[in-house]
Amino acid sequence: MKRSVLMATMTLVPALASAQAPKSEPVKPLTEAQQIASAVLPLPQEFRDNARVLGYKAGGKALVPIRDGSGSFTCLATEPNAAFHAACYHNSMEPFMARGRSLRAEGVKDPQVDTVRFAEVKSGKIKMPAQPAALYQLFGGSYDATTNALTGARSLFVAYMPGATAATTGMTEKPAPAGVPWIMFPGTPKAHIMLTPKM
Repeated sequence: MKRSVLMATMTLVPALASAQAPKSEPVKPLTEAQQIASAVLPLPQEFRDNARVLGYKAGGKALVPIRDGSGSFTCLATEPNAAFHAACYHNSMEPFMARGRSLRAEGVKDPQVDTVRFAEVKSGKIKMPAQPAALYQLFGGSYDATTNALTGARSLFVAYMPGATAATTGMTEKPAPAGVPWIMFPGTPKAHIMLTPKM
């Protein structure tokens, strides 16, 4: 299921998202144009028009490019017949994200996916960004494909900082309440600042 794959790919604990996600109905299969319009919703407005989008061809079950982009972000469309979940990450994270998708397609399961990726980061096979890299997500709620309106969804913002720790950033490594940043997976290649906005 793409939702669980996305959560793992984005390095968010699935239980965290499940606990935060409001109840929502599955989204019926969307046209490619609707997938593109909805996939970029998590992004600030100025990044939407030029974002690359991965989505689903009619009847397809694998993420494939459905729009090229010259901008700084790649967005992932909601899986057909799953609860709404769109995510956009900075392109500097693409080697890490793409490798996660390819490993899962090969049948590699978590946490082995990260074991492989961490080793490849250490060997230099996967290049990680030297600067913070953003990820934006929206999940749950109710999506109207005719108006591209999303209501009742939850937001989650992430800033990847490979190797970051409490000592290097001054941020706690313990899960924090909504509105308070904290570091998840500290000291690892996928260390990132988590920030769940207050409702």
